[in-house]
Amino acid sequence: MSFAEHGRSHPAFEAGAEAERERRNVVLNERLAVCSWSLQPPDLQALVARLRGTGLGRVQLALDPLRESPALWRDTARALHSANLALVSGMFGCVGEDYSTLSSIRVTGGIAPDATWAQNLQNIRATVKLAVELGLKLVTFHAGFLPDAEADPAYAKMLDRLTVVAGIFAKERIALALETGQEHAPALAALLEKLDHPNLGVNFDPANMILYGKGDPIVAVRVLGPWIRQVHIKDAKRTPVPGTWGEEVVVGTGDVDWPNFFATLKQIHYTGNLVIEREAGAQRVADICAAREVVLKSIG
Repeated sequence: MSFAEHGRSHPAFEAGAEAERERRNVVLNERLAVCSWSLQPPDLQALVARLRGTGLGRVQLALDPLRESPALWRDTARALHSANLALVSGMFGCVGEDYSTLSSIRVTGGIAPDATWAQNLQNIRATVKLAVELGLKLVTFHAGFLPDAEADPAYAKMLDRLTVVAGIFAKERIALALETGQEHAPALAALLEKLDHPNLGVNFDPANMILYGKGDPIVAVRVLGPWIRQVHIKDAKRTPVPGTWGEEVVVGTGDVDWPNFFATLKQIHYTGNLVIEREAGAQRVADICAAREVVLKSIG
């Protein structure tokens, strides 16, 4: 006769179930978060409602809406606090970025273009003030493509601009993390070594490595491990046509090997935030919930 038929559970089973619940709660409450822009909120009230719909209580906040529409977003900190939602980091974009093709974003992305550098720098200074007001300790962004050759004058220009931007954040004791994907991992590691700026790290996004066609994300984790400050949870499928975008998909349905990915993060002793990002599809909350379950099943 089974324990269930006796109307009681085996103590070892109960202990195991309780341990699993505790593990899930730790991951949910201390490591998992979601990107605010993934929820496409038109206003603060919608952001709070959609965050609650994900079952997650921690968020990486897009800072551009607060800078561009302060009247609409001025109560963000208070509203999130009142809803028991915690801020884990911020993010900002750059002026004039065109993601329609790989070629267009190469030309327009980040702080690389001369035509938008002055406006970007002005926006960055305003963004830092917002980050200070919100009490953020980490902000992320796409810096833009590096030239292929270090001899290219544009390479030195990117080093100089990154030094300036990192210094602005460092002055306020806020870490700055570069999004992965626009370069192969060894090239990004070489850049970070050259800069040797203690305030500058990496926001590692495995899907971006696939979307941009920049190598195996598992290998990239090992290369960039010393600089990883935050991880995005996003999935993608590789393009069958070189030079074109890959396809972002729901976490668990793409080319990221999630069990291996989390095992590798554990090997490099990464214990930081895991922030779910979804930038495609029409069912964002449902897709984020699906990603949450993949993480909870995969992480040990």
